[in-house]
Amino acid sequence: MDTKELLKKVRKIEIKTRRLSDHIFGGEYHSTFKGRGMTFSEVRQYQFGDDVRSIDWNVTARYNEPYVKVFEEERELTLMLLVDISGSEHFGTVNQFKKDVITEISATLAFSALQNNDKVGMIMFSDEVELFIPPKKGKSHILRIIRELLEFKPKSKKTDLVEALKYLSNVMKKRTIIFVLSDFMMDEYENTLKIVGNKHDVTGIRVYDPREEEIMNLGLVQMEDAETGEVHFVNTSSKKVRNAYQQFYREKVAYFKNAFTKSGAGILQCRVDESYVKKLLGYFKQRA
Repeated sequence: MDTKELLKKVRKIEIKTRRLSDHIFGGEYHSTFKGRGMTFSEVRQYQFGDDVRSIDWNVTARYNEPYVKVFEEERELTLMLLVDISGSEHFGTVNQFKKDVITEISATLAFSALQNNDKVGMIMFSDEVELFIPPKKGKSHILRIIRELLEFKPKSKKTDLVEALKYLSNVMKKRTIIFVLSDFMMDEYENTLKIVGNKHDVTGIRVYDPREEEIMNLGLVQMEDAETGEVHFVNTSSKKVRNAYQQFYREKVAYFKNAFTKSGAGILQCRVDESYVKKLLGYFKQRA
């Protein structure tokens, strides 16, 4: 897309997602993700109702009246978005592609973090790390992330979450809030996810299309694998074929749920024709 069209799309997403983060998610995000701890702020005179355990006895003795220590939450955090940009994300049968929903959710989370003065970074991955944007603050940085989500062209169409998780572990040494956004049509990432989950606050957001859940009876259909490019003729009128696909799909979803749960990570599932606003808000409130 040309520069004018890109800027128009960036602006459209900014207006929509920033309004959501300002009016809905800002407070929920703050209460859900806590700071690293409490840091000393000041000493002030004791007031009725103050916790006596916070009395600073040295200052109290010096002035011959009670003073208390005031602490503030060390608020600054880092949010990292791990975004799947493999071929399967360019699928959609309802109103928009999975990629479009992932972009909007990512932007909403990024603006929520910005409102809380947190740093935001992003890793875009296929079967390799395609792009790493180091965490920074500021609106211009968030707009750059949105531009990349809209415009970036990956070198590969395949998927490997393990490579992305390993890369993140190497570059993020301090505890980080991590959102992994994907359709999670892969497996064999549980062990690596456990390692990352032991150090970081991880949430998996599975974005999927209703047509992925089962194959409709359409007779003999030519289908292309979005990640390998392989083309096959599939007899969708065969109940055996439809059942086999449904079993395959259910196994991938079950693996996603089990892997994230066992790793102590959060789970959020959003269908492209559902409101991700309600899903995010419900998730934040449940965690808070």
